[in-house]
Amino acid sequence: MQDDIKFHMDGAPMEDSAPIPEGLSSRLGVCPETGLCDEAKAPKEQKRPKRIVILGSTGSIGRQTLDVVQKHPDALHVVGLACGRHIADMVAQAKKFSVPSLAVGQASEIPEGVVIPDDIDLQFGPQAVVDLCTLDEADLVVNALVGEAGLAASIATLRAGKILALANKESLVVGGDLIMPHASASRLVPIDSEHGAIFQCLVGEKHSEVERLWVTASGGPFRGMTREQLQHVSPKQALAHPTWHMGAKITIDSSTLMNKGLEVIEAHHLFAMPYDRINVVVQPQSLVHSMVEFRDGSVKAHMGVTDMRIPIQYALSYPDRWSAPVQPLDFCTLGSLQFEPADTKTFRCLDLARSAGQEGGTMPCAMNAANEVAVAAFLDERCSFLQIADTVEHVMDNHCVERVTSLEQLQEVDRKARISASKYIASIG
Repeated sequence: MQDDIKFHMDGAPMEDSAPIPEGLSSRLGVCPETGLCDEAKAPKEQKRPKRIVILGSTGSIGRQTLDVVQKHPDALHVVGLACGRHIADMVAQAKKFSVPSLAVGQASEIPEGVVIPDDIDLQFGPQAVVDLCTLDEADLVVNALVGEAGLAASIATLRAGKILALANKESLVVGGDLIMPHASASRLVPIDSEHGAIFQCLVGEKHSEVERLWVTASGGPFRGMTREQLQHVSPKQALAHPTWHMGAKITIDSSTLMNKGLEVIEAHHLFAMPYDRINVVVQPQSLVHSMVEFRDGSVKAHMGVTDMRIPIQYALSYPDRWSAPVQPLDFCTLGSLQFEPADTKTFRCLDLARSAGQEGGTMPCAMNAANEVAVAAFLDERCSFLQIADTVEHVMDNHCVERVTSLEQLQEVDRKARISASKYIASIG
């Protein structure tokens, strides 16, 4: 690698005299000319509480975000909540945290027995969820929606000039080409533990001196198993993650290593890094959340206990650090750390996702849609574990790649890919 290569947001090399990509420098609070941390340019904690919207408030990330809010009531105030179907749970959250605005993305009516207080505004439909992102009173939006549905919300958040605390992988996987041009005009802080780790390792560093990103993986519940052993594993077995407690879809993605493939695509967009300089390594204890390797051979590793409240809180407090939301890591009782390469021959989804990212255009959208359909089918016991990768590969092989031009285009690609995946699953069932 040449000593001072810098990269555009699309990963293409720039001349040595060019500045750090504007989106990266603005998100990290660094000086574009020197690449060093400039606290004056980093977003400061407001004197009044940050007013936040939580999309996906009844899911795992949403509930843990509310745990952080409860720990820091003087610093955070929730002004909006959104959920998919669990209206009763969300209304209970709204009452507890005095939240005035609610949105339901998938259900269309209030369940029997649920009473909505007069001081709470409840709206229905996907657009209602997006509208929460543009509330005048909101400073920051936590996007913890599951799946492709989070893309429109991420775009709306950034266009409205809000801070986007992003936990929705699909926003960047599907629509990174649409989102990143808006990121430099606002703020984008990753919540995902791996990208949050890389984000923190890069603060104060020159982008031109980064040699490689290392994204860590636990290996999931089936680490070390062969394809023959995986032929008949059940959804219950796949949902038994050894180190993290997550929602069903992301837990299955972890077991197939699709989760890591999606994270590679995210890292490419977030950190302006070419795919051949983003590596995945298995770290079974899940204590090293990711690493950044620099051109002088130094490596920064971000470590911590396996609790999502740590990266969630950092995204909410950035550029400051608040008191720990959990018991910190005790190095005296840590024991050993293991590292090993990912088994991409057995767990094919990682390479399929990486291939989709390298192909670019609409291919990641088609890949993601196929995976969502296949994971749902596996959870419903309509396809086997290994057929998840088969389904994704089938859809990718039959997709005609286009340059990404609009949200509407991606929605149509998503629709067609889901139809293709559903037909394939039906044909092999």
